[in-house]
Parts: sequence; C-alpha cells; structure tokens
Amino acid sequence: MRHLDRADRFPVDEVTERASAADYDAVVLPGGVTNPDQLRTDGAAVDFLMAMFEAGKPVAAICHGPWTLIEGDLVAGRTLTSWPSLQTDLRNAGAYWVDRDVVVCRLGINTLVTSRSPDDLRAFCREMTAAFASTGVLV
Repeated sequence: MRHLDRADRFPVDEVTERASAADYDAVVLPGGVTNPDQLRTDGAAVDFLMAMFEAGKPVAAICHGPWTLIEGDLVAGRTLTSWPSLQTDLRNAGAYWVDRDVVVCRLGINTLVTSRSPDDLRAFCREMTAAFASTGVLV
C-alpha cells in the first residue's frame, strides 16, 4: 500500500501462519498506515513477533510499525519513537515515547530500533544495520 492506495505486488518467501522465529535472525516492520494496521490484526504475525522477542532477536520498526508491537504487548518499559500520532497508543501500552529521529533500546530482552518517518530513513537504516550487525545478523 502507498498510504491508503493499493501499490505494487511482491512475491513472499513465507506466509505468517508458517513463519517460525527459529528460521529468522531479525525483523523489520514497515511503516505507513495501512500495512501496520492490517499486520497487527494478523494473530500469526503477532505471535511470530512475540517469539522473535522471546528469542532475543533484534527488531526494527518505523513510522506506524510499532502498532504491531503494541498488539503483542512488547513495548512496556521500552523507549521508542514512532509517527507522532502513535505516542498515546505507545504510552498507554507502557512505553516511553520520545520525539527523536531514531531510538535504539537495549533495555529489554532484545534490541529494538524505532524511527519516526521516511524523513528519518538515513538514521534508521544506520542504527538498524549497526544493531543487526552487533548480534551477528549481518556478517
């Protein structure tokens, strides 16, 4: 989706119902409004994220991506940033929301990298790459 409009179609490697955290090293949650809104209603996707956190694997989310983390009760006690309209949702879920281009939170069972918007992609990609590399994901 591009905002609320259908966009390109891409083949997938696996559907959420069959995805196993054991088969993946890290996760990047996309931004936009529609994709994260639909993803957070996919129980298998939320379960997959919960398993990734429990396994201590790094996760990165940008823009509205943290909505799916909220659904899995994965943000309590963590410091995050996001698209500004999510700050109340994140605070209500127990997160500490800050208005910064990127936040790397290591105070939890995994490394969590969050960012606000496409304007912050340079910082987001830099910190996400560093976080993934520090756990051996990018070698």
